[in-house]
Amino acid sequence: MKIQDLFSVAGKTAVVTGGSRGIGEMIARALVENGATVIISSRKPADCEALVAQLGPACIAIPADLSQMSEIERFAAAVAERFPRLDILFNNAGASWGAGIDDFPEAGWDKVMDLNVKSVFFLTQKLLPQLSAAASADNMARVINIGSIDGQHVSDLETYSYAASKAGVLHMTRMMAKFLGRRHIAVNAIAPGFFPSKMTAGIPEEFRDAFRAATPLQRWGNSDDMAGVALFLASRASAYMTGAVITVDGGYATTV
Repeated sequence: MKIQDLFSVAGKTAVVTGGSRGIGEMIARALVENGATVIISSRKPADCEALVAQLGPACIAIPADLSQMSEIERFAAAVAERFPRLDILFNNAGASWGAGIDDFPEAGWDKVMDLNVKSVFFLTQKLLPQLSAAASADNMARVINIGSIDGQHVSDLETYSYAASKAGVLHMTRMMAKFLGRRHIAVNAIAPGFFPSKMTAGIPEEFRDAFRAATPLQRWGNSDDMAGVALFLASRASAYMTGAVITVDGGYATTV
């Protein structure tokens, strides 16, 4: 029952999509600094390489645009070549689009749905052989999907495809959990609130100030907040959990 055993990810192999910045970087950094080997992906090779330079050889970059099926297949093949056994998959890559309902474009719908929902399902599907190879009844493989509080409540922002996609991710997590549990693969989700990222930087300042003021803990999330829940879900500490959604938002979604 020692904490270093319950929460250990030492020696584990992991993939973190969208891992070069924001929440993905927080997760990748937490894993590497606690002994895991991590493959990160991003559409921008320079962003990936910048994080690799910081984290060292335990962080491996395979840039990919996971909104495209051909790129999902290429990335999964490259991961399989490096990791015949994969312990942890964080499906974090995501995008948003904001526009009023009268003007919301099809491109804004498809871009968000393809990356936020379709890629989560099909990348998990393509990596099932590697996850299964690492999985056992005593030591499950882990899939952790990054949702959002916008999939749990009605946002003040007109981000229709983003909210729909994140609600979809949370329910898809439950579906995956039901059918992958028998393969000794646990599937859970994190629903973050407001963390500093490129995505949240696009929110108008007046909205950001209002969100912070309305949050019971009176602040935005930080890297420690995300690292704690990521390590919990990736480790033995969460061994009897699957199909769960952990909300990490300072109390915003359940109180506003």
